[in-house]
Amino acid sequence: QYTSSGVECWAMSSDSYVRNALRIVEGYLKAQGQDFKRKASCPFSNSTYKPELDDSPLLEPDMISRFQQLIGILRWACELGRLDILLEVSLLSAFNAAPRQGHLDQAYNIFSYLKLHQPQCILFDPSSPEILTDFVEFNEDAWEGIYPVDGELLPTDMPSPRGASVKMLCYVDASHASNRVTMRSHTGILIKLNGAPISWYSKRQNTVESSTFGSEFIALRIATEMCQSLRYKLRMFGVPIDGPTSVFCDNQSVTKNVSIPSSQLNKKHNAICYHKV
Repeated sequence: QYTSSGVECWAMSSDSYVRNALRIVEGYLKAQGQDFKRKASCPFSNSTYKPELDDSPLLEPDMISRFQQLIGILRWACELGRLDILLEVSLLSAFNAAPRQGHLDQAYNIFSYLKLHQPQCILFDPSSPEILTDFVEFNEDAWEGIYPVDGELLPTDMPSPRGASVKMLCYVDASHASNRVTMRSHTGILIKLNGAPISWYSKRQNTVESSTFGSEFIALRIATEMCQSLRYKLRMFGVPIDGPTSVFCDNQSVTKNVSIPSSQLNKKHNAICYHKV
């Protein structure tokens, strides 16, 4: 495949898997006298749908199994590169134990969306990214009194790096109190090597945060752990990594707090995230 800039690159597609899944789900719908929707511009039936506010009747045991099967199929589609349904599948997965009729209808709507929006593929662009953002410079002298600055901990048994080096980029965001019932936030993370998306994450947070700052900080802590894990894995594969990971976060308060050693945090679990980041 070729990128928009004309660079030849590898590509990954879930088309074959999605086509087989659509054939299976179409059989389920026909057995119920239904069919895929002809219009599905987004994974949910409308952009304002909230699964936690759905008050439709609870499903019977046989249809609960059906819903769980559909969610399993959709989760694999996400793993194979359908990032456009990642958030919606994550939201519906929270109701695997006690789904409602409305949740099942939305799962079918996601399959209608997939049928109308294929084929899709992910391009693994090897081009080195051009970063136009000015990052805050790391001041070792300011941090020496708090943390020992010894550089990145490298595996002692890692093989010698070979081949071209890669630059790691991480995009992280949080939707504060997006759940209208529990007021829990939702985390979204995308990690790229050069121009190639490698890892993605969408999951609700375990705690209830009273501010956007707290939810963004927790998301940044999760992103930090994912980056550390991936860097370790790449080094054990012998892949050379070019410099530190460039992390993009849209919350200025969080960015300043993780860059200034004298920052004050009152909440203990936020302080733990701060020390981790």
